[in-house]
Amino acid sequence: MGTPAAKIATAPISWGVCEVPGWGWVLDREVVLREMSELGLRATELGPPGYLPSEPAELLALLGDLRLVGGFVAAPLHEPERQAETIADADRLAGLLASAGAEVLVLAAATGLDGYDERPELTEAQWHTLIDTCGRIRDTAATHRLRTVLHPHVGTHVEREPEVERFVADSDLPLCLDTGHLLIGGVDPVELARRHPGRIGHVHLKDVRADLVRRVRNGEISYTGAVADGIYVPLGDGDVDLDAMLASLSEVDYRGWYVLEQDTALPVDGSGDEDRPRRDTERSLAYLHEVLRRQRRHPA
Repeated sequence: MGTPAAKIATAPISWGVCEVPGWGWVLDREVVLREMSELGLRATELGPPGYLPSEPAELLALLGDLRLVGGFVAAPLHEPERQAETIADADRLAGLLASAGAEVLVLAAATGLDGYDERPELTEAQWHTLIDTCGRIRDTAATHRLRTVLHPHVGTHVEREPEVERFVADSDLPLCLDTGHLLIGGVDPVELARRHPGRIGHVHLKDVRADLVRRVRNGEISYTGAVADGIYVPLGDGDVDLDAMLASLSEVDYRGWYVLEQDTALPVDGSGDEDRPRRDTERSLAYLHEVLRRQRRHPA
């Protein structure tokens, strides 16, 4: 039996579409979806709230030949006074995703502040609330036949290696393995997949510049500033060992989606190169296909 073809998707963030206020210039959704299709991509994540329609029939009509894989939500999972609201918001999103044929709800443990540049420390009680909220969201998403994964993400309460390992120990949610965010947080994604092969539920593929990663870790530059400076580059142009990453996922028989997700920020005044997201995604897609072909020819 041959190796199953990789399931490859993308996300609006690769075109600079982000929920953070003031992140950058937001391209029209018709332009973004058309360019995805023109590149031969057949699946996407939803993008931030309000970017794509929240009415199922309108959403499906706009997506056209694109399949919806899932959606990302950054929520303050640690706040007991907002727990009911957070779960209700996740339930509404899960309902929309399910109605459009999606498979996965991608959850991040937001601080409750705007953006990803500040990160207060949690108390023990807040950590336990975070774990409890994750479980409740998992249960409500399951009623919509969706899987829930936790996305370790820069500037959230699950970012660095001790937090990722504690989350794995305290919760049964699978992880979204994001090669860029994990490396910025000091986690080797290859080793993470090998340590916890049964906990990889979704994959975001990114490549990053190690020089800017070091500056973010050292506090010399904000994460938002690093994105604007080009911390994320097309696959193969940065310092992520993608051959080893994909080989490690093959070793653990990962069968889920590979989402090309290169966080991009176009200048807010509209002066940037609007064709760059398309070019960068095209290069990433070509590189990914080449690595996968090479690994099929020479399996480990």
